[in-house]
Amino acid sequence: MFSLRLQADRSPRLETYAVERHPPQSPSPAHADKIMQRFQKDVFPWLGKTPVASIKPMDVLTCCQRIADRGAADTAYRAKQNIGQAMRYAVATGRAERDPTADLRGVLKKPKSKHFAAITSVAEVGALLRAIDGFKGTLVVQSALCLAPLVFVRPGELRGAQWAEIDFERAEWRIPAERMKRRREHIVPLSRQAAAILRDLQPLTGERQHVFAGRDPKKPMSDAAVNAALRRMGYDTKTEITGHGFRAMARTILHEELGVDRDVIEHQLAHRVPDALGEAYNRTKFLKERRVMMQRWADYLDTLKAGAEVVALPSRVT
Repeated sequence: MFSLRLQADRSPRLETYAVERHPPQSPSPAHADKIMQRFQKDVFPWLGKTPVASIKPMDVLTCCQRIADRGAADTAYRAKQNIGQAMRYAVATGRAERDPTADLRGVLKKPKSKHFAAITSVAEVGALLRAIDGFKGTLVVQSALCLAPLVFVRPGELRGAQWAEIDFERAEWRIPAERMKRRREHIVPLSRQAAAILRDLQPLTGERQHVFAGRDPKKPMSDAAVNAALRRMGYDTKTEITGHGFRAMARTILHEELGVDRDVIEHQLAHRVPDALGEAYNRTKFLKERRVMMQRWADYLDTLKAGAEVVALPSRVT
């Protein structure tokens, strides 16, 4: 996860801890910022001035319960986790006797994860793709919208894409480990359609670091850009489709309509897929099959977008 560095202080307090990246276990800078924002908004005002050695389980519970009471159960659970990480580091550096969050195990339970809204109906996917083609917005946002269903990576991985990661000759996009959720390099084979979208965008942003450059030349587009575009197109991002929903769309249709083997799909989604030797993820496993799958998927989406009658092919990618 991440380490917390104790700054010099004779009476160390919780607010004297700062997030310090520590590869390869450290999170992305964006994730580190999110953790610090949570501390600053929901923890430091009540516990920040308290010496770490004096923090009691009830202090933590009261702080987290205040968050939960406003309806933010997930934030409350994560705040407890973050406080525990800080406290365990304090114990390891001799600044505290124990981690008080250990006594709260089971008190603040992790909320059940909610599935991201996704369209998996073949007919509705075709309509969505046509709506994307007709989107009236910037070329950067429209390109991201067009590429999202073709590559079905996580939204943060998509918007953070960098030109240095794109290899047109090999027709692949290599996302470095530090930008992946599980901290492992990921290979995304590029279909002809995906490569064409990137080539069309290259004259506009190719001189910048990020493929989907934002207003600030040093940063990518906003993390809300894709969902905002979907809403402008008339889609409800809570009940119909989100930027993350393109992953569920591909996962469902590739297996149910095209008969692609689940392991091939899961590897392309960069999910943990333990094999007989216990290997959780191998960036090159099923790569040949994944290349075939990605081109077949792009061709299939073209057919759906055209509104033609679709009949699943009998061949299978295994």
